[in-house]
Amino acid sequence: MFFLSSKIFISISPTIFSENNLTINTFSEYNYSLFLINSEIILGKKDGKKKKFGMCPFSNSWIGMLQKPPTLLNPENIDTTNTIDVSSSQDKKTFQQTKSAEQKATTSKRWTLDDFEIGRPLGTGKFGRVYLAREKRTHFIVALKVLYKSQLHKAGVEHQLRREIEIQSHLRHPNILRLYGYFYDETRVYIILEYASNGELFKLLRENDKFDEKTAAKYIVKMCDAIAYCHSKHVIHRDIKPENILVGANGELKIADFGWSVHAPSSRRTTLCGTLDYLPPEMIEGHEHDESVDIWSLGVLLFEFLVGSPPFEAPNQRDTCQRIKEVDLKFPEFVSPLARDLIQRLLQHEPQKRMPLQEIRLHPWIVQQLGSLIA
Repeated sequence: MFFLSSKIFISISPTIFSENNLTINTFSEYNYSLFLINSEIILGKKDGKKKKFGMCPFSNSWIGMLQKPPTLLNPENIDTTNTIDVSSSQDKKTFQQTKSAEQKATTSKRWTLDDFEIGRPLGTGKFGRVYLAREKRTHFIVALKVLYKSQLHKAGVEHQLRREIEIQSHLRHPNILRLYGYFYDETRVYIILEYASNGELFKLLRENDKFDEKTAAKYIVKMCDAIAYCHSKHVIHRDIKPENILVGANGELKIADFGWSVHAPSSRRTTLCGTLDYLPPEMIEGHEHDESVDIWSLGVLLFEFLVGSPPFEAPNQRDTCQRIKEVDLKFPEFVSPLARDLIQRLLQHEPQKRMPLQEIRLHPWIVQQLGSLIA
């Protein structure tokens, strides 16, 4: 759907090209064709002639109050210095030019708050807020996390924050939220993050009550790939849960919040951390732990995807801990036998008995649900 009024512009359009984080949407109105390429609008006449499309300096997240739409829709009034030829619209090489905004916006530099336009709040956390923001020079859209130093100091988590920034900023995976950079002033720390426009997976799960098995399988495979990537970089996340997974504009999942993550190339850890419902037995029992804690979390996550609640919920924390230590799994009847089998293979009391990440996508339930999609 696409329409214009004197003051408002709204677009919901089919994706015609999507690869390597580059998404192109198309819609039309009056005598013009419009393309939304990532965060830029590209316009041109629908007369069948070869036309070049001028890039209009608006982000789709900021378009909303356009006082003079006809002026916007007139290519003659748009600076066409940086153009794309419609005849090469399927040329991936050409489309890659539009990604330069991200590269320019995230090039290493000393950032300040003056580099950004601040939009609406996206969420509130224990130490501050997250805002939608736009880098002024490139119009690149980001999420800007604002943390108060006084609260970080009071909680004694400055070292944890430094570790989170160090780890997440070096990770590059389509299912891991990018951390582009950070800066600070006298009272606050600002973290520049990738913007995932559909918010928390937790919200989506609550809206649907639970996911069907095909959706759950698709999500678990993506999470498995992201966690395997983390482990290849010697990173343990230690807090995988729906609240820490975000959903991008095209429904792609993004692991976020690396606050409890550690870089552990050789040592085993003993810190009790994470969220109780997702903690493995070795953490509850005070034993050392390693990367296999994330495999346990995958099992809990899959159960919650299919059932709508974590597997070891109880009226109080003591009972929850006891159920975790006993691996007291109780499945509703609607969970299929193959799905149960995979969950049981992930939720093994002994860490070394948990199914390796590389074998998860080969499990019969995954193959049954996704078939050729997992190739």
